[in-house]
Amino acid sequence: MCGIAGMLGSLPADPELLLRTMGDSLRHRGPDGEGVWLDTDAGVGFAHRRLAVLDLSEAGRQPMCSRSGRFVLTFNGEIYNHVELRLELAAAGHGEWRGYSDTEVLLTALEHWGPEAALQRCNGMFALALWDREAGELLLARDRTGEKPLYVGWVHGSIVFGSELRALRCHPGWRHAVEPVALELMLRLGYVPAPWSIHPGIFKLPAASMLRLRAADAAQPPSAEEFHARLGCYWSLDEVVAAGLATPWSGSEGEALHALQGLLDDAVRQRTVADVPVGALLSGGVDSSLVVASMQRQSTTRVRTFTIGFDEQELDESEPARQVARMLGTEHEEVRLPAGRALELIEPLSEIYDEPFADAAQLPALLVCQAARQRVTVALTGDGGDELFHGYQRYMDADRIWGVLGHVPAAVRRAAAGTAQALAQTIGRGARAETLRRQAGRIGAGDADDYYARVLAFPGAIPVLGNGWSRGAALAWPHPPRSLVGLAPRMRYVDQRLGLPEGIHAKLDRASMSVALELRVPLLDHRLLAMAWCMPQCWLAQGGVGKLLLRRLLGRQLPVAVTARRKQGFDVPVAAWLRGPLRGWAEDLLNAKVLAQDPLIDGMAARARLDEHLAGRADHGYALWALLMYRSWSERHG
Repeated sequence: MCGIAGMLGSLPADPELLLRTMGDSLRHRGPDGEGVWLDTDAGVGFAHRRLAVLDLSEAGRQPMCSRSGRFVLTFNGEIYNHVELRLELAAAGHGEWRGYSDTEVLLTALEHWGPEAALQRCNGMFALALWDREAGELLLARDRTGEKPLYVGWVHGSIVFGSELRALRCHPGWRHAVEPVALELMLRLGYVPAPWSIHPGIFKLPAASMLRLRAADAAQPPSAEEFHARLGCYWSLDEVVAAGLATPWSGSEGEALHALQGLLDDAVRQRTVADVPVGALLSGGVDSSLVVASMQRQSTTRVRTFTIGFDEQELDESEPARQVARMLGTEHEEVRLPAGRALELIEPLSEIYDEPFADAAQLPALLVCQAARQRVTVALTGDGGDELFHGYQRYMDADRIWGVLGHVPAAVRRAAAGTAQALAQTIGRGARAETLRRQAGRIGAGDADDYYARVLAFPGAIPVLGNGWSRGAALAWPHPPRSLVGLAPRMRYVDQRLGLPEGIHAKLDRASMSVALELRVPLLDHRLLAMAWCMPQCWLAQGGVGKLLLRRLLGRQLPVAVTARRKQGFDVPVAAWLRGPLRGWAEDLLNAKVLAQDPLIDGMAARARLDEHLAGRADHGYALWALLMYRSWSERHG
């Protein structure tokens, strides 16, 4: 795991110094080593910061040149099946190796098979830049589900790229500006989805995509639409879905559980290979318990596990995690997040996340990563189980609600939405009023996909002047294949294309890499993802209970009390905290005079939301958190 950066095109006066500065800005991602490669004649250079996890010797150092001298690679991530690929490459005549790093295997694979075929063979998480000296071409690529980030943009005649925006900002031609469309998306969803970034002219490479660039491309910055049109892909979720529908699982449920366990064990085995200590984040829920159970079963020593606890009893998962740890025999540690500590953790968030980001679970994620890094360098997580195996309650709720609403004429739904909104205003405050407000925004949806877009959006999202939602969603919002029937499967598709790479992975990547901790996600092994799309829907969810296959798999190893637990996750009482320990911080950042100076925010609407929330007349917790994360970021970077 590392940080990468580079540039192509017009080089500044001292390009090597700039590359080292870009690399130094990513030091937190890779504290164990640095490297710079530069070809001034071609107008290209790479920087690399290394977190040494596999082959700690100089043989794993980057940027790395191929044996032929044609290709140069800078790479962030891990290729889990590098041993198998090495054997395959050796059989094809590549028998001389400098060391045993996965970087060397990846570089050799890219040269031998070509980028698209090589990446299709890779099982891993990665963001990479590959320079082809012979073709004069730069290739940028990102892993299948977007675990690792990669930004690319046009700055003063140069194409610059990096693992985080901070590397791009090092360029002497950088000028700060905010992209209104990206801000609109962030205030609604809590994150900026690819291909947008918070800065105009700077883009995120979407998951599973590739981008080819030449030095001449630096002369003309593309629009977001032009950038999106240039992207290629080496893997397609649409094709995986189509294959699952065309060839559904033909065996019994018992056979499916056996195959699922075998794939999970192999995914865990691959992700525990490291030359540094490995542990796991354990919530006590189904997904993380399955991962840790597989780890412990395959380990000769006690696995180190870590969990987060809250003072708020309804959110606290520390006791279930403790119980699972005892059952599995792990060496368990617990860290707590009291409400009083939230303020001290909030201050560095805008620096850590480097782009406005508003999943309040970033706080416990950061805290548990800090605790884990004291003991291990690599940690496995249970993320991805909900998106792959139908775990979210919103899937069950939407199927039930839209199952009725979808048969009601659109005009009638719009009228009902107006009535619900008016009734909520009459009631004023309380749980019933909040439910009415939330449902009023969803009832008027044009179709099932629009309904889910409204479900994901924060209630009461703060308006951005100019309203860029339509343009932003046109590029960022995934459109499920028509062959995918039923709202819940379409919701899973959207979450796999949008929520995972841009929300969950961004949250975990920045939290973990801020302390140089490498997180690995076994349940997102692409073989498991493909298998999930082959399963009958009734094996995934039934009777309002999701993740049935995973629950039954865990039931073979742990008591029913563990398998029956409802999903809780890293929820945070942000609404209550904004009325309590975070109130002063929120009022300072959303001061009317300060808001009036921001040309993009509707200051009057923002203050009205805050006043309503503080008075208890409405719950705008998530919408306000998004605005606060933007304002905090803007104060630091503006």
